[in-house]
Amino acid sequence: MNRVLKVALLSGLAVTLASCSSVRGMLPFGLGKDNSPQATASEGQRISVLAFEQALVPSAALSGRDFFIPGPQAATAWTQPGGNAENAVEHVIAAPDFTIAWRRGIGAGSSRTRQVMAPVVADNGRVFVLDGEATVSALDAGTGAQAWRTSVKPAEDSRRTGFLGMGGRSDGGGFGGGVAVGGGKVFVSSGYRTVTAIDQASGAVIWTTPVDVPIHGAPTVSGSRVFVVDVENQIQAFDTATGRQDWSYRGIPEPARLMRASSPAVTGDTVIAPFSSGEVVALRASTGQAVWQQVLSRASRTSALSEIRDIAGRPVISRGVVYAVSHSGVLSAMDIRSGQPKWPALPIAGVNAPLPVGDVVYVVSKAGELTVINRESGQIYWTRNLNEGRVRQEGGMFGMFDRTVRPSWSGPLMASNRLVLTNSDGELVAFDPKTGVQTASLRLGGPVYIAPAAYNGALYVLTDKGDLVSIR
Repeated sequence: MNRVLKVALLSGLAVTLASCSSVRGMLPFGLGKDNSPQATASEGQRISVLAFEQALVPSAALSGRDFFIPGPQAATAWTQPGGNAENAVEHVIAAPDFTIAWRRGIGAGSSRTRQVMAPVVADNGRVFVLDGEATVSALDAGTGAQAWRTSVKPAEDSRRTGFLGMGGRSDGGGFGGGVAVGGGKVFVSSGYRTVTAIDQASGAVIWTTPVDVPIHGAPTVSGSRVFVVDVENQIQAFDTATGRQDWSYRGIPEPARLMRASSPAVTGDTVIAPFSSGEVVALRASTGQAVWQQVLSRASRTSALSEIRDIAGRPVISRGVVYAVSHSGVLSAMDIRSGQPKWPALPIAGVNAPLPVGDVVYVVSKAGELTVINRESGQIYWTRNLNEGRVRQEGGMFGMFDRTVRPSWSGPLMASNRLVLTNSDGELVAFDPKTGVQTASLRLGGPVYIAPAAYNGALYVLTDKGDLVSIR
């Protein structure tokens, strides 16, 4: 290295270090000294530019105060990924004994080229699931006996998607999609660029409509339309009888997205579309005309992952308010008619649907923190770390290069006075909804990345291995 380059590097290092007051005294030749006039801060309180990054703080006004939770109701149908078209089910009667009744393999589990991503739906005595190879199964809800199996995977290899199902037409897996039930049909979206209607009783295909790009999220059915959001942030509405596309609306393109995918929420003539750009858009369900738009996005100075703005958790419509949370760290409650926030957005980064129940809203962050929020004010009752005692070190050699592993959580669901969640460690865990204290847990035999569904007194959980587990 020549002398000029050495001097340049030394000078650059000195300048860099001198900018930090904590090391100025260590520099030789007075390089760290500041001979300029000393600046004096004006009077007032200093506010950190990272204040928004701080942990949620429970409200002193709510400390020790109780909140109302309605009693459980029978879940006689679970026709949509979120239970109903609004994705809002408050409290159900399900699994009071918290024991496993049966377990059935439903087909292909997750692998390098495919993923089990579809939430469970149920109706008319049957449970409907989608495996990692786009095969739909109908099973008896009481016994797990298979009624029929139908594949929606196109026969031609030319329709297969490329790397991660995002583009190209190579031999990669067309993973993703989901199922919903309505009007005697099972509607299936898939990463193989199709939307299909199947007869609920027989498993016969009624119609199949090809689309231009993969669909990773499950459909939502309401009235005479089925709604899906594709990986290019386009929501499409199809006629449930014919499969004809009624309309489409395209959001802001966003290449960075999560593997989890969301489903629209519908109430009356309003459909709420979540996009990976962080957009939440309200549209007319009949025409696709946009009514309002909000962007749940913020930049973080401490995490580059906040640049992924995806709304991977389903938006929820409850009592005229839309609740949605983004991966970049914004939880918002918006008026269904105007989109105006009901209270200031909270700095919560999540990939699961919020759960409004009674006086409160439950939400689980991607870091595994369960937070209880006052529905009217947005103030915090309490926050609990679900991963306490579950964090572990894995990998490495001779104790070096270990990585810290924290389970990821899916849910919650309120069932028979328990707050129930699944996690990637293969557990179904119950917590006290008033205190957050763990009250029960079950080992499910494999990782789980999908929230449980409730139907006719049971909980149904689909593991990443492709096993459907019934808990009674």
